Formats: sequence, structure tokens, C-alpha cells
Amino acid sequence: MQSLVSRTSKYLLAGAILIMATSLFAGSSLYTFTLNSIDGKPAPLADYKGKVVLIVNVASQCGYTPQYSALEAIYEKYKDRGFVIVGFPANNFGAQEPGTNEEIKTFCSRKYNVTFPMYAKISVKGADQAPLYAYLTKETGKGIAGEIQWNFTKFLVDRNGNVVQRFEPAVTPDSTDVTTAIEKQLKP
Repeated sequence: MQSLVSRTSKYLLAGAILIMATSLFAGSSLYTFTLNSIDGKPAPLADYKGKVVLIVNVASQCGYTPQYSALEAIYEKYKDRGFVIVGFPANNFGAQEPGTNEEIKTFCSRKYNVTFPMYAKISVKGADQAPLYAYLTKETGKGIAGEIQWNFTKFLVDRNGNVVQRFEPAVTPDSTDVTTAIEKQLKP
């Protein structure tokens, strides 16, 4: 009898763990995540409730790094209408973001005049993947979810915190595809 109870307990525990693991992100939205700003202070994404958000993993030494100019331009163009870009430096691809947060911040402001919010360096894939990127790549649905392939992958989020579109690195931030999608989300 003792061994039956012990085996039953083990199965119940294993089942509970499986349920918790599969529902880790159930009901999650962009607003449930808090990460550190590039200055090291907690910066909840809930601060962007009601805004259209473009999430971008960035790097300072990438062939796509000049996209910072286009990112800043569309941020300036749409920010007064409830749009924000949030940049997440990551060193996952070819060690193209080797600097410290302070070095990244200095580079972005001096070279590209970046004024949109930048966060502390994180990992966007692999065993140390940040929970936000685990959510973006695994829980956002068909056509959006999927492993990050390179720097400057972009996720568009509607005013309710739902990820509605993904743009791969070669799609520039000022392309018609991206700006049309942003304008559609900004409509009242």
C-alpha cells in the first residue's frame, strides 16, 4: 500500500510540474515582463500599456546596425501618436554586441542619436534566453513565434499588449511593410 501511495504521489507531482511548465506563459502578455533599462534600473514593459510598441534585438557591430537611424526616424515620426520602440542589445550572433551597457548606450547616442528606450543587454536565444524572448519566440502564435535568427528582428505589439506582427532583420524599420503595420495599429 505504501508503495502505491508513493508511486501515485510521484505521478501527481510529475503531472503538476508538467502543467506548470506548459502554462508558464499562458495568459502572459508583454506587460507581465520587467527587465532592466540600459541604466540598470527595473523598467516594466507595463509602462507601455496603451501604446503601440516595436521590440527590436539590436547589436552595435552588425551589418544591420545602420538600422538604428531608421528606428530613430520612425520613433520620432510616431512617438506623439502613442508609439514607442524598445531596443534590447544582444550578443547572440557573431559576438556583435560585446560592449557593456554603458558602452552600448554611449555608442547609440553618439553615433545614431538614439532617444528611444534601450534596455540592458540580454540573451534572445539559447539556454540563457531572457523570459521576454522565450515568450516572443514560443508563445505568440503562428507566423510570429520562432527562434530569433539574427540581430534586428522586430516584433510589433498592439495597444493591448498583443504581438501582432514580426519582421525579420532584412526588413528595414522605415520600409512600407513596417510603417503601414505601425500606422494600422495607431489608428483610433
